[in-house]
Amino acid sequence: MTLWSFIASPCVDDSAKLTASPILGAGLLLCFTSIGTAQAADTASVINTGDTAWMLVSTAFVLMMTIPGLALFYAGMVRKKNVLATLMQSFALCCIMSIVWMVAGYSLAFTTGTPWIGGVSRMFLNGIGAHIQNGADIAFTLGADSPNATTMTIPESLFMMFQMTFAIITPALISGAYAERMKFSAMCIFSILWSLLVYAPIAHWVWSPMGWLAGLGTADFAGGTVVHINAGIAGLVCALVLGKRKGFGQDDLSPFNLTYAIIGASLLWVGWFGFNAGSAVGANGRAAMAMATTQIAAAGAGVAWMLVEWLRSGKPTVLGVISGAVGGLVAITPAAGFVLPGSALIIGLITGVICYWSATSLKHMMGYDDSLDAFGVHGVGGIVGAMLTGLFAYGPLSATDANPTGITGSLHQFMVQGEAVIVTILWCGIISFVLLKAIDLTMGLRVTPDEELEGLDMSLHGERIN
Repeated sequence: MTLWSFIASPCVDDSAKLTASPILGAGLLLCFTSIGTAQAADTASVINTGDTAWMLVSTAFVLMMTIPGLALFYAGMVRKKNVLATLMQSFALCCIMSIVWMVAGYSLAFTTGTPWIGGVSRMFLNGIGAHIQNGADIAFTLGADSPNATTMTIPESLFMMFQMTFAIITPALISGAYAERMKFSAMCIFSILWSLLVYAPIAHWVWSPMGWLAGLGTADFAGGTVVHINAGIAGLVCALVLGKRKGFGQDDLSPFNLTYAIIGASLLWVGWFGFNAGSAVGANGRAAMAMATTQIAAAGAGVAWMLVEWLRSGKPTVLGVISGAVGGLVAITPAAGFVLPGSALIIGLITGVICYWSATSLKHMMGYDDSLDAFGVHGVGGIVGAMLTGLFAYGPLSATDANPTGITGSLHQFMVQGEAVIVTILWCGIISFVLLKAIDLTMGLRVTPDEELEGLDMSLHGERIN
């Protein structure tokens, strides 16, 4: 048999070819095996460009949620004399938290470490560019050297950036509870310490392969516990420690410009697709389902809040419908990649009603001044969404080779969710209280009565809206 006839002959006769020409066949077999092994190794280490492209877009979307989304949403709900200070809080926290995450937050949250906290191997992002050659990077392993190591299909720098946007928006959400009365300097110190002592540990517990809550089977797709319950509980503690705004319950504290608020809410809604669908960490069917459930839950909650308010007061308000939609976005966050569209609608409808009650009746009944309903919407909505995830989770969405059934709604999963919620509330509540008290004793938390009366725009920043 000639070389050409060997190569050109039909592949179905491979065994005959190898028998007829044992030396040539063995050589080609060795060659093909070597090439296949090399290709397999390359495939395992090379990033997926589609996943990377989607995660780049998602990261930008989530950053947009804070600036300008949350900044405008909150600024539109305060009085005119505090609009610039409120915008400043979100923008400044975007800058500060980026540095905190780069220096220590990412390493504490996502390196292997222990089940309770990550290590220090990525402090200052040390070693994050070690695999970049000629401008190209390779995929990385989350939780390397742990029993639950997960190989990603995107560069570690991108994963770090995506998670940075979560670390930025979470302390910014808290600002809605202490709006119009916390000192800017106290806010900066509190947010830095809170990010390192509360956010990073809970992110590690829930999202790191080594995390002890992850080991229990906690289902939190995009941050029901890590972001929203965390921020909501911290906001409630802030409201209680700081006390009420001057004139609360007596003066007109109505929003200055709901146009800002509705633009901000709209930006939040669009950005939330990056928040939730991006948490699939890939351009795949789970991301598509998370996008669908996010839209449906937000719409359901917006309609539910609007209808309840309409029935109760006789008029549906702009502030009501946008608050309801945000509540639905909050509630679907832990569930987005675990539930189907029908369940998402149920979650949205339930959350719209409960968040309306918590932001109106509960707040008035308990007497705390949660200025912009950080607890009423994010804390309560996060709790509702986390618990309902335990009931409605659809197994095939989260199924893997290691876990063919995935996470399925059940009484057991409901109890697991409850444990994660309680742990988050306790850790966040206790540490937040200690931090606030320590800051109050050393540098003071609240502006003076005269500064509050003048408005934070002038008293803290020397600027005003003309």
